Amino acid sequence: MSRRRKGDPVSGWVCLDKPPDMTSTQAVGRVRRAFHAQKAGHAGTLDPLATGVLPIALGEATKTVPFLMDADKAYRFTIAWGRSTASFDREGQTTASSAARPTLAEVKAALASFVGEIEQIPPAFSAVKVGGQRAYDLAREGLAVELAARRVVIYSANVTAQPDTDHIDIELSCGKGAYVRALVRDLAAGMGACAHVSSLRRTRVGRLSEARAISLEKLEDLCHSGQFLEVLLPVETALDDIPALAVTQEDAFRLTQGRSIVLLPRQSEALQAKLSSGSRTVSAFEGTRVVALCEMRAGRLNPTRVFHLS
Repeated sequence: MSRRRKGDPVSGWVCLDKPPDMTSTQAVGRVRRAFHAQKAGHAGTLDPLATGVLPIALGEATKTVPFLMDADKAYRFTIAWGRSTASFDREGQTTASSAARPTLAEVKAALASFVGEIEQIPPAFSAVKVGGQRAYDLAREGLAVELAARRVVIYSANVTAQPDTDHIDIELSCGKGAYVRALVRDLAAGMGACAHVSSLRRTRVGRLSEARAISLEKLEDLCHSGQFLEVLLPVETALDDIPALAVTQEDAFRLTQGRSIVLLPRQSEALQAKLSSGSRTVSAFEGTRVVALCEMRAGRLNPTRVFHLS
């Protein structure tokens, strides 16, 4: 006899405006408890000091987390010159100091070399896994962490203000896997300066922007008063960029049973035209309800993730 899961079968996405001094895991726990949800997860770790958009999936939406993990992101952050730290943020131990204060023009010129596809080594204090463990756990134990460089994409990096000679504000748009702290580390090193991130805010994940984000305090108040539907986004929120196919009730039933369905030639052609290079993933809908994520192959849709939504 299987155990009954604790909590309610709540499914959907929450676009949380994460407060500072809270880990992403702690934020997920607070949201899950507010909804009394059975299951929850997040799409992309935010550092404890960082604020801003943290997409949190509840219930069946957790099956779509990888799609928002892969989404483009945008950040607003401040560089503080004069001190480098082990974690490259303001709370890390000082590792070096310098009197160098790059000018506004120098920073703008140096930033330009980071736009495009670049090689970047993630910070030791990051969520990257090393031998099954998170790098930040190893780094906090004082262990040496060596991470391999990987290719990331920076779409834009622009200076927005220079409050004083010690600080400079930047807005960044990037692809999956890029680290702001690593960018600041490399930017400072290239300019012969010491620096760290003094403030960081994520302003967008995919199509979820800070304009849609809700504070934890307001979310908990709404949930407490039974108005949680006001902030719960549909499961398919993470599937905006995936081609969708409307299916019949009969085909929807087959897919939920884990069985494939046959596509009409015109359906195959229409989906093929919408698929991005190398992708075979299609979402199947019965009316407005997402039924399954499928792989299109040889004129058939084979379900890979089935959604159990009422």
